[in-house]
Amino acid sequence: MPALIFDCDGVLADTELDGHLPAFNATFAHFGLPVQWDVETYAEKVKIGGGKERMATLLTPEFVREAGLPDDEAALKEAVAQWHAYKTAQYTTLIGSGVLPPRPGVSRLARAAHEAGWQLAVASTSARPAVEAVLTHAMGEELASHFTVFAGDVVPRKKPHPDIYDLAVSTLEVGAHEAVVIEDSSVGLRAALAADLPVIVTVSGLTADEDFTGASLVVSSLGDDGQPAEVLANSHGLDIPGRVELASLTALMSRSAP
Repeated sequence: MPALIFDCDGVLADTELDGHLPAFNATFAHFGLPVQWDVETYAEKVKIGGGKERMATLLTPEFVREAGLPDDEAALKEAVAQWHAYKTAQYTTLIGSGVLPPRPGVSRLARAAHEAGWQLAVASTSARPAVEAVLTHAMGEELASHFTVFAGDVVPRKKPHPDIYDLAVSTLEVGAHEAVVIEDSSVGLRAALAADLPVIVTVSGLTADEDFTGASLVVSSLGDDGQPAEVLANSHGLDIPGRVELASLTALMSRSAP
């Protein structure tokens, strides 16, 4: 069976600025860390796959001294793990409040794929509880139950490395041209391309100006009734009548096959 594989943040919901960023800053305040990320700073941090990895960028010798942190590597790693666990709880609570709407077309397209017998998956560098919260919020419990979730530390190397997509393809038992990936960032795009998967990019609030060379299709969103998708790049000449349809994915797999 073919597979439709979604990234999570920025794809299922535009979560970075109104979800992850406030959760990071709440965590820093809770632990008394001398930092708050503004939007400009965070726009650079999102280019790093994984929340713990983003937090670890703080750990310069100067920051460690100012924050009164231990200076041995094992203790710092444990501190980051504690911060990240708290941040994940903050973020999951925020998602559960329903303040972040799903992006247009995600549940529509996933429902169409499921009804056609496709496999559904999410492949994300975010922590699994956070991914599952967004997935359930975006898809509803019934449809979300049909997804295979690949998240967090399930692979040692995170995006832009292809490991999580290689794992998804292997687990779902699909060939490289029997799956389509939906991503929103150049980091995710590079990961999926390195796994030899065709990619549709739905640009999000922090990624609109990134380089999406190699994407088969770049759109403003997947599109929905009253919320049409704007086509920004279409290297395979797909027919996009205001929204990305399952037929678009089928055509993409056919045209991207060798």
